[in-house]
Amino acid sequence: MAAPAPKSPANPIRRHLHVARCLPPDPPPPPPPTSKPPSPNPLLSLLSAVPDWADAVQEGRVRDRRPLYDHASWREHRSSRRHLRHLLTSLSSRVILSLAPPVSALTAFAAAIATYNTLLPAYELTASSLPYQLTAPALALLLVFRTEASYARFDEGRKAWMRVLAGAAELAGMVTHRPHASRQAEDEPLRRALLNYILAFPVALKCHIISDSDVKMDLQGLLAQDDLNVILASKHRPRCIIEFISQSLQMLDLDEQKRSIMESKLSCFLEGIGVCEQLIGIPIPLSYTRLTSRFLVLWHLTLPVILWDECKWIVVPATFISAASLFCIEEVGVLIEEPFPMLALDALCKQLHDGIKDMMAVQNSVHTRLVAQNKSHGGRNRSAENGWPGSKREDAKID
Repeated sequence: MAAPAPKSPANPIRRHLHVARCLPPDPPPPPPPTSKPPSPNPLLSLLSAVPDWADAVQEGRVRDRRPLYDHASWREHRSSRRHLRHLLTSLSSRVILSLAPPVSALTAFAAAIATYNTLLPAYELTASSLPYQLTAPALALLLVFRTEASYARFDEGRKAWMRVLAGAAELAGMVTHRPHASRQAEDEPLRRALLNYILAFPVALKCHIISDSDVKMDLQGLLAQDDLNVILASKHRPRCIIEFISQSLQMLDLDEQKRSIMESKLSCFLEGIGVCEQLIGIPIPLSYTRLTSRFLVLWHLTLPVILWDECKWIVVPATFISAASLFCIEEVGVLIEEPFPMLALDALCKQLHDGIKDMMAVQNSVHTRLVAQNKSHGGRNRSAENGWPGSKREDAKID
């Protein structure tokens, strides 16, 4: 007699979804054999030394953690001494340090043009300033569009994170709400685990969108080691945590209406993932960035020729000031185009964690106080037959 066929799992669709989200990624294929790289050119290495240094300083400052502002920070921010403070800290600004390669190159080119015109006055390079007067509005519009589009992306990322944090706080509040006394002890371990999953989601999303983040260290104190191993092995860690939250809600002893409301709160998590990945993966159309960069470079390469008749050697500091000002505006637009390193995400995640801890402490205090108050008034006849307070003192309390 043939052996009976094995039974299929009770819910193959859910099991398949869980495995698909949390399996470790396939190992990458071995890299193809490459030939020996050519020896670097000493001249190119010398010319790229300054840009490499500026990029290293900028990327190092990008990874700095941003703090949240408090009253003292706002007081210093609007202080009348801010202009002097900003001027004295110019050399430590990553925006200014990142402008060292283009500004120094354009200033050196202006000095070369001035030297050439001084040594060979018969063949000096001069031109009319009329083209500059006609193209100046176009350059201004390009810079305005660049900065406005970058700030719109920054604001969109900030709003997406505020929705994620608000949804996490609201869902955590519904989880920490005290259930019926008969179910409180039974569901308490699952509720604590679910609360940790909710707190872990913003941290995992932060590590998902910011490079060089140590997700293992950030989640170490929030999750159990077995849960952490599953999340670290998954391809998409924020979605894996959402799966933990969803299945925990299914296991929790809740009425269907409340469970549906709590599951609907997960939509803000999915929306936050979509918005963040879209902002990371899709920059401002590269045509605008390239056009603005080329326009700025060509503008300042021809600026010494245009200004020579009127300014002579003043074209060198004039080129430096113009390049430093306009390239600085463009650099700020490029920096805030990726909004998440500019946001204080670590501080926001910590603020959410501290806020939920404080909310739980307040709930316990209020619950203890109400229970004690209810017991102290349990033996008293607080109301008359008609339902109104039975004494003037209690009437005064209600008023």
